[in-house]
Amino acid sequence: MSVSPSKENILKKIRKALSHSTPLPFPQSEGSLPVFHPLEQEAEVEFAEQFTKLQGKFIYCINRQEFAFQLSSLIKKQDWQKVFCVEDKLIEPVEEQLSERLIKTGLADCDVSITGCEYLVARTGSIVMSSAQASGRSVSVYAPIHICIAFTSQLVYDLKDALQAAKEKYGNQLPSLITFATGPSRTADIEKTLVVGVHGPKEVYLFLVEG
Repeated sequence: MSVSPSKENILKKIRKALSHSTPLPFPQSEGSLPVFHPLEQEAEVEFAEQFTKLQGKFIYCINRQEFAFQLSSLIKKQDWQKVFCVEDKLIEPVEEQLSERLIKTGLADCDVSITGCEYLVARTGSIVMSSAQASGRSVSVYAPIHICIAFTSQLVYDLKDALQAAKEKYGNQLPSLITFATGPSRTADIEKTLVVGVHGPKEVYLFLVEG
């Protein structure tokens, strides 16, 4: 099959271009510098501000004793009768006080679910969760109200920092699901009206415990 002179000329130019590397016109724009400015305040404060902007409910606890008091007080005040949690370590401080309300089965009928998380992203106010957690994939999504318990040591600045931390933690055994939950579930697909709680919890509480 013969190649027309014009086509052969184009192919020669392509081959010539591929044989010589072209220097990047703006080398410093190729990921060598951070996209966002560094934090100008403590990560805890930045996360709290971003999280509450997204209708999240933030509770800071100076220690585990205060956490136990705040959590049990919230559950009793809201009169939640079925509190789903399978991560025993999270609820050890309140297990005796709330023993009649805590359940490990019947997620579909619960009033509220409690989970931990992998990390918190300060810049976006996001909660990072994975399928490797004891609560699995569904607990934070199916319950109408989600309570997440996290510690200040889990705070990172940006999304890439969370992904890098997960890679370092799990190595080649990354969880099959890593999700970023940013506030309650919401959509404005229907007549541009914001509706909360359509595809997930309508309320999200974040207990941040020092330590």
